[in-house]
Amino acid sequence: MEKSVEQLALVKEKIAASEQEAKRPAGSVTLVAVSKTFEASEIRPVIEAGQRVFGENRVQEAQGKWPALKQEFPDLELHLIGPLQSNKAREAVALFDVIETVDREKIAAELAKEIARQAKAPKLYVQVNTGSEPQKAGIEPKEAVAFVKRCRELHNLAIEGLMCIPPADENPGPHFALLEKLAREANVGKLSMGMSGDYELAVAFGATSVRVGSAIFGSR
Repeated sequence: MEKSVEQLALVKEKIAASEQEAKRPAGSVTLVAVSKTFEASEIRPVIEAGQRVFGENRVQEAQGKWPALKQEFPDLELHLIGPLQSNKAREAVALFDVIETVDREKIAAELAKEIARQAKAPKLYVQVNTGSEPQKAGIEPKEAVAFVKRCRELHNLAIEGLMCIPPADENPGPHFALLEKLAREANVGKLSMGMSGDYELAVAFGATSVRVGSAIFGSR
């Protein structure tokens, strides 16, 4: 059996145990398997083992492998979890089912235009830079609630979640707590938080989806 398939089963077990511990309903957390930098041939065994939700960082890389896989497995759900450039909005709307990285006015406007043009509406999340790191994408926490409101009212975008990537060298707990608080204030129901090193903790803080790559596919 492929190592990745064994690892997938282990991650799913840990998510289920974390849900139970947090007294959350079984199955309330979606596993997004992060397949960036892995070839279609490496992803296929994980799909065949029943995983249906995947995350990619780059529009161009995803275009090289997912259209054929989606044709073969029509129930796949593909998330864009890396920064979106405004000139890639057209391709992103065409390919992705969920775009988790809406973080500025220009992107919101471009997405609104493409959603209207293509009559295709991916689910949208706003990325929050909870650690206010200058090198990292995401809207500042203090601007997040107002930005969600503008996306909805000005651009007519149905924002349904928030996403964050806590600073690598900090305890992620306070960042998860902050995202959960902002989600309540902005009236959004989905929380994408937690990665290979901290997804079990994220479940305890209310994550509705966790993005796990290396714990399934191994290091890149």
